[in-house]
Formats: sequence, C-alpha cells, structure tokens
Amino acid sequence: MATASVADAPMTPPPVVEAPREGVSTWPMVDRLFYWLCWVTGIGLCLIAVAIVLLMLVKGIAYLKPSLFIEHPAPSLRQDQAGGFLDPLIGTLIVTTIAIGIAAPLGVAIAAWLSEYGRPAGLARAVESSVETIAGVPSIVLAIFGLIVFSQSFLGFLSQRASNGTVTAQSFLVAGAILALLALPLVVGATREALAQLPGRMREASLALGKSRITTLRCVLLPAIRPGIASGVVLGMGRIIGDTAIIVVLLGSTLRNEPVGGVPLLKTLRGTGSTLTSYVYGDSPAGEGNAPQKAYAAAFVLLMIVLLLNALVTRLTSPAQIGPVRRFGHRAWAMVRG
Repeated sequence: MATASVADAPMTPPPVVEAPREGVSTWPMVDRLFYWLCWVTGIGLCLIAVAIVLLMLVKGIAYLKPSLFIEHPAPSLRQDQAGGFLDPLIGTLIVTTIAIGIAAPLGVAIAAWLSEYGRPAGLARAVESSVETIAGVPSIVLAIFGLIVFSQSFLGFLSQRASNGTVTAQSFLVAGAILALLALPLVVGATREALAQLPGRMREASLALGKSRITTLRCVLLPAIRPGIASGVVLGMGRIIGDTAIIVVLLGSTLRNEPVGGVPLLKTLRGTGSTLTSYVYGDSPAGEGNAPQKAYAAAFVLLMIVLLLNALVTRLTSPAQIGPVRRFGHRAWAMVRG
C-alpha cells in the first residue's frame, strides 16, 4: 500500500536552471562596436526629438497669444500689425478633411481587396507596386503631377480660370485630392497589417455558416480592426498636415483664403489659401513674410497637433486595445451567426 501511494504521488519536476546571461564584454570587438553604436544612435535620436520640442516650446510660447487664433493674417512690416493665423488654421482643417475623406475609404477598400481577394493576381501585384511607388515619390513630384492633370479644361470646375482662360489648378479641392495620395499608402499598410493579424478561424467559421466573403469582410473583419484602420488614418492625417510642397504649388499659398464664385461652400473649396506649414515657411526668417515671431508660434501649434496625432496612434496600437478589439470581433461574429 505504501509503495502504491508513493507511485501514485505526483512527481515534482526538477527546477529549471537558466544559463547565466552572456555579458557584452565577452562579445567580439565588432559586435561590441555595433552594440554601442546602436545605443549612441538611439540616444542621439531621443536628444534630437527632445531638442526640437523644447526649442519650439520656448520659442512658440514666448510669442503665442490667444488673438493669433482669431485674427486674419495681414501684410505688414511690423510684427504687431501682421495679424494672426486664423486663415492658415482653417485651411489646414479643410485640406486635411478633403484628403483624408478620399484616402480613408479608398485605402481601406484597396487593402481589403488585396488581403482578402487579390484576384486577378497580376492586377493585385500591379496595385501593390503602385501603392509602394506612391509612398516613395517626393511630394513635389506629386504636386507637379497634380498641376498637369488638373490644369486640363474639363477639370476647370475644380479650381478657377485665369484672365486668359487657362485653368490655374489651384484650389482646396485640387490640393486635397493630391494630398490624399500621401496618406493612401499609410492607410493601406495599416489596414493590411491589421487584417493579417486576425485569426483565420474567423473567416473559416463565417464561410462555413454560408456567409459570403463580402459579408464576412463587412460585418466581421473590418469592425474587428477598427483601431488598426484608425491608426492608419491618423498617421495619414499627420502626413497631410506636415506637407508644404503640394500646398505651395496647388493651393497658391495665399495670405488669406480667397473664395471663388458665389456658392457658399463650393466657393471656398474652389478658392486658394494656405495652411500652417506654408504660413510658417512664409513668415520664417527664410521667407518673405517678415514675421518670424508669428512663424515660431504657428510652428509650435503645428508641432502640438502632430504630437497629439502621434499620441493617438500610440494609444490605438497599444496592447491594451487588443482585448477590446477581440471582444468586438466576437460580438460582430455573434451578429453574423445570428
């Protein structure tokens, strides 16, 4: 009996002894050099980022006043008579809304088709290569492309015509359409990555219940990756807000927003204007606005917007979002199954 009791007793596994961690000092000289080079590079990038934020913080707060947000810019050689940056702030909001309104649905649709269908294969490879190419094209090249395309006579309704009848190809609509190309690769990439992380059983179970692929995509997969889509959209917004070349070429970079026509909303969209980036460039010491103090204040506001967008992306892609996303996916799946 005693022998049987001993045999039936659970055996305690032997403790796992971890090998001592190898120190850096034991590495070959080349490996140690690359190791410390990585440390120096990382610390250097952190110091550069902190220096940029601190410099804009000191310079921006010193000249930032509430009146700058409600006053229109004005041409003047005196800082106290140069007005504020209300028009560039409104222009930034307008072009960002137009561009992300185009890039977000188009990018999600392209990503869903590439990830879930990808047929015909040749067309899918061509579209994927095109998206990657657009991501690497300089914004000034996109601006020239937009200037050539939208200066055609049949697209004159999107902007305005000069006194000689030629289409200027400068408006919020034109600039927003080209700026959407900057955000498109970011939205496509974030959406495809989020779809790739979903478990395959979600697709298989939906198809086993007789649901079509489009129903599975629309009711199960896309709702489950909303944080991933949102992170791509926010990154695209940051890319749009920070561009200057397209604004200067296709928006006119005028001091104030200048509407065209008499239709209340359309006249603003067809008109020219500026954004915070073009305002900062124009009023900086390198520009012609002769208002560097206003440029520092606008640069600080622009930097705060970008930092807020980056913080939002970090929040959306944090591990804390994985649980809610999975619960939402289960709820969406229950809706489809019901």
